[in-house]
Amino acid sequence: MFEECGLGKTAKQLAWTNAAHRKTGGDVLILAPLAVSQQTVSEGIKFDVHVNLARTADDLRPGINIANYERLHHFDASFFAGVVLDESSILKSLNGKTKTRLVEHFSHTPYRLCCTATPAPNDYIELGNHAEFLGIMSTSEMLARWFVNDGFESGKWRLK
Repeated sequence: MFEECGLGKTAKQLAWTNAAHRKTGGDVLILAPLAVSQQTVSEGIKFDVHVNLARTADDLRPGINIANYERLHHFDASFFAGVVLDESSILKSLNGKTKTRLVEHFSHTPYRLCCTATPAPNDYIELGNHAEFLGIMSTSEMLARWFVNDGFESGKWRLK
């Protein structure tokens, strides 16, 4: 979900997590920046969707849980049927530790959603990183299939 601010991403994200939880009977984890977690819990109340704030695995409750990205190491991905990256622009860096950890950690999670108000539509690496996180194809495969490296500028890509 790449949408500008104010278009209801949180409400849509909550509807998606609720649907994933109901369909699978499994738990869903929302990962978000620090300042966003409590806001999402409050938004859930408005839409009658309970969102549990979790700092560690001991805090997890059946249903929908939210944690800060910095707390990822406290959770076993195999426990979740779905995961949401709120502010998924965190995937921006091609070889970043956070991007790599998220892709590897949730590679077997059946339901994955990326949400951001700050996508970089002209940043092909970031789009490829989203495709890789979602299990569609690796970033390098996406670049090789759909783009060519502009020989005049290193790191600049254009559509084939």
